[in-house]
Amino acid sequence: MNQFDQIPAEFEVVKDYDEHILWNGKPSFVPFLAQGIPFLLIGLVWGAFDYFFVMSILNDGFGGMSTFLIPFMLVHLFPFWGSILNMFRLALVYKNVSYAITTKRVMLRSGFFGIDFKAVDFDMIQNMEVNVGPLEKLFNVGSIRLFSGEAMSTKNGMRSMYDTFKAIENPYGVFKQLKQVSMDIRSDLNYPNQYRPEENQGYRTKYKG
Repeated sequence: MNQFDQIPAEFEVVKDYDEHILWNGKPSFVPFLAQGIPFLLIGLVWGAFDYFFVMSILNDGFGGMSTFLIPFMLVHLFPFWGSILNMFRLALVYKNVSYAITTKRVMLRSGFFGIDFKAVDFDMIQNMEVNVGPLEKLFNVGSIRLFSGEAMSTKNGMRSMYDTFKAIENPYGVFKQLKQVSMDIRSDLNYPNQYRPEENQGYRTKYKG
């Protein structure tokens, strides 16, 4: 079977008619969900502090003040509620997350209420790196980060933004494949390479890796 015969349905709706999927995959569920744990821990500590504070108010009997303080504390508990809801959000988002390397670009699929797609052309990728954290190592997965020059403004200045294949299987193999395809495509923008057909038809030629 040709490597282009199987087209994942997740990307069929956005790929070009002459674009082929070279690789696609999903993150491992537990490491993907674990990215919400730092916020969850902060929320739990915050919630525990507020809980004991509210209980002390009730036990000491603050009279009419408790009528005001209880609603205030419920609002003050937002980091706790938010951290719990974020874990549910990640669980719901997971089913929509998928990644792909095509003959033209990198594509990332995600979404909560709807489906979102992001594409990064190979000539825009400035840097890429592969990371395997302790938890990812336990599940034999890792993450690939791509930098395409995007940045966001923060109070401390500009911060680089990365597109990430999170917690995917065989991260080093996918990284090498992505690096090779990216090099082939970027080089071929200037020089027809060995992946082009012998009869060069100009813009109609395709990557044949």
